[in-house]
Amino acid sequence: MKANIIGRKNEINTLEGYINSQRSEFVAIYGRRRVGKTFLVKELFENQFTFRITGKENAKLQDQLSIFAYAINDFFGENIQLDNWTDAFRALSKAIEKMDDGVKIIFIDELPWFDAQRSGFLSALEHFWNNWAFYRSDIKLIVCGSATSWMLNKVINARGGLHNRVTHRMLIHPFSLKETEQYFQSRGFVYERPEIICCYMAVGGVAYYLSLFDSSKSVDENIDNLCFTKGGELSDEFNKLYTSLFKKADNHLLIIRALSKVGKGMTRLDIINETKLQNNGNLTTILAELEQCDFIRSYCPFGKSKKDKLFQLIDQFSLFYLRFIGNRTVFDKNHWLKLLNTPEYNSWCGYAFETLCLNHIDQIVDGLGISGTINTPCAWSYRPSESAKSLNDPDLQTGAQIDLLIDRNDKTITICEMKYSDNEYVIDKSYDQRVQTRLRTFRKVTATRKTLVTAYITPQGLSDNMYSRRAGRQITVEELFE
Repeated sequence: MKANIIGRKNEINTLEGYINSQRSEFVAIYGRRRVGKTFLVKELFENQFTFRITGKENAKLQDQLSIFAYAINDFFGENIQLDNWTDAFRALSKAIEKMDDGVKIIFIDELPWFDAQRSGFLSALEHFWNNWAFYRSDIKLIVCGSATSWMLNKVINARGGLHNRVTHRMLIHPFSLKETEQYFQSRGFVYERPEIICCYMAVGGVAYYLSLFDSSKSVDENIDNLCFTKGGELSDEFNKLYTSLFKKADNHLLIIRALSKVGKGMTRLDIINETKLQNNGNLTTILAELEQCDFIRSYCPFGKSKKDKLFQLIDQFSLFYLRFIGNRTVFDKNHWLKLLNTPEYNSWCGYAFETLCLNHIDQIVDGLGISGTINTPCAWSYRPSESAKSLNDPDLQTGAQIDLLIDRNDKTITICEMKYSDNEYVIDKSYDQRVQTRLRTFRKVTATRKTLVTAYITPQGLSDNMYSRRAGRQITVEELFE
């Protein structure tokens, strides 16, 4: 494995498998802005590229053709001039035909930037693949782009000449907690895991965001400098993030802002009522694009059908930005540092930690030792009707909510209590009673006969007392960092 690549084991093995296959491959790589797509391909195949080129944003057709011509000269030593994209790809194919046998890796980065209006780029790419590369066995065409809507609509799910021509698609996700830790360690940082959790709750596992951190400063000092100072490199990242990914991002942003106000998520109808967007195929596409890029997740609440599906915002940076930065343009000096340990900060920590847990479901499942079962993570909520309020049953007279439960196929449901604390979390009598009431309400409302097991997910574990001993399982940083 390449020493400079952090994590990405599955992606590396998959890409190397494509390169070693016995046929030509057309691989489309996509993902959010600055997540590390280009870095992965460049580091993995450096010095193996037959041809590599990067599009230029907002460049005119002739400028893009000049870039392509220069790249052909650099890689093949052929000084050419190009008038159109058909000639460009023909020149590339003729240059490759002169080469000896062996794998030919072609990497076109920021592919959407080449597709200027009426440029003919896509049709030329289609012809290059369909009439030349596809019929060979040695061409490994890797295309990459952050403009997710373009990549999905024009390449991966294309209906024209590229329909079903992409042999593989690969979505690059942000780093996990473990990979974030490895990233910092590889650059000489000495952050402990509690600090890394605080970092992740604010900016997530986006490689570029992490690269901006200064090892001489604490996590909170870095957040203050990057997000809350004039000219801070993440202070205006939010809008850039969405406009770079989606051609018309206004509606995407409407949905993100709406979802940021409701922790457990919103139904499609809720989103429509809040945003005033039309209930049509375009809304379906927007929701799919946001989910593809790890900004939101969709799930069916326990005991509900697909028509009750909820959409929930799970992007750490978006939640952090909308909570603390938003439309503000001026901040006090050391704004973030002054917020630490305030009620506003503590409230955010609780919610951000829950989101972090939702982004590490696999680690939680493994930590619970239930990876061998079929698991369905979801949430559940109950709001009593007027008739229920009149019943002589206090468990059914008030509402209840479970933010994460894991419905298992071994006749068990794991009820997850996600609690953030700088120290060991203390379960007192009052909180224990609330948990027990919630479990009774859940069983009565759902009429489930499955065994209910409570699991506490906390950064530092539980303080040992009579109530913590009732917890079925504990998940701490050790499991979350696996």
